[in-house]
Amino acid sequence: MLALKDSNKIMWDVVYVLAGMMILAFAITAILEPNQLITGGITGISIILGTWMGIDYTIFYYVLSLGTLLATFLLLGKREAKKIVILSVTFPLVLMIFNQINFNLTENDMFLASVYYGVVGGLGAGLILKRGYSSGGSDSIGKIIHKRLYPFISISLIITTIDILIVITSMLVYDIKVALYALITQFVFLKSVEVVLFGLGTQLMKLEIISNSQNEIEEYIMHEIKRGISKYMILGGYTNQERVKIVTICSPRESMLIKQFIAKMDEDAFVDILPVSSVWGKGLGFSGLTDDD
Repeated sequence: MLALKDSNKIMWDVVYVLAGMMILAFAITAILEPNQLITGGITGISIILGTWMGIDYTIFYYVLSLGTLLATFLLLGKREAKKIVILSVTFPLVLMIFNQINFNLTENDMFLASVYYGVVGGLGAGLILKRGYSSGGSDSIGKIIHKRLYPFISISLIITTIDILIVITSMLVYDIKVALYALITQFVFLKSVEVVLFGLGTQLMKLEIISNSQNEIEEYIMHEIKRGISKYMILGGYTNQERVKIVTICSPRESMLIKQFIAKMDEDAFVDILPVSSVWGKGLGFSGLTDDD
C-alpha cells in the first residue's frame, strides 16, 4: 500500500513538474525574450547578459543554473541541493529546445507580453512549486545570502531585493520602459503563482502546527522566516496527552517554505493551514495595521 502511494506521488510529481517546465519554457521563449522583456531571477540575469554580450541567453541560463546548484551544495548542504537538482539540470535543456521554435505570441505588443508572460509563466512556476520543487533561482540565492551574510533579514525580502536589482540593471542594457514593463511582469507573475498554489483567496495564512520537532520549527519560523509565533498547550482527545501547538501568521509564499521545512523534519507532524482575511496590531514580520504582506 505504501509503495503504491509512493508510486502515485512520483507519477504526479513528474506530470506537474514536466508540465510546469514546458509551460514556463514556452512563456520565456515565445513571450518574454522575443519582446525584450525582463523578469527576476536567473531568467532575467541570463537575458540581460545574453543581450549585452551577444550570446544565446540559454547558455548563460545553464551556466548560472549549474553554478547556483553547486553553490547551494557547498554553502547550504546536500538537503537543499536535492530540492533544486532536478530542475537545475533539466529545465535549461527544456528551455534550449523551446528556444529553437521561433514564435512570438504577442507580436511585439510589450504590454500584452508583460501580462501574458506573468499569467502563463506564473502558471508554469506554480505547478512546479505545488509539488515542492524549485528551479534554484532567486530562492536559492536568497537562502545563501541569508545564511552567509544577512541572517537578520528575511529570505523573502532578500529575494525581492534581488529581483528589484535585476529590473534596475535592465535599464542599463535596454531602457526605462523595459524596466517599467518588468514591474508589471513580476507583479502578474507572482499573483499567478499564488493563484495556482492557493486559489483565489486571502494573502495571509495562519498555520497551526503540532510536531515532535517543536524547537527546530520554532527556530526556523522566528529566525529564518522572521515571523512571530504563539504557543498553546492542548490536550489530545484520543490520547489524553498534553502537546504544544505552534501558531503563526505569514504570507502564502512563506507558508510553503514552512510546510517544506516541517515535511523534512517531521513526517508525522500535524499542520493546519487557514486563510486569514486581515491582521490587526504589530508583531515580528508585520509593520502596523495590515491586511497583506
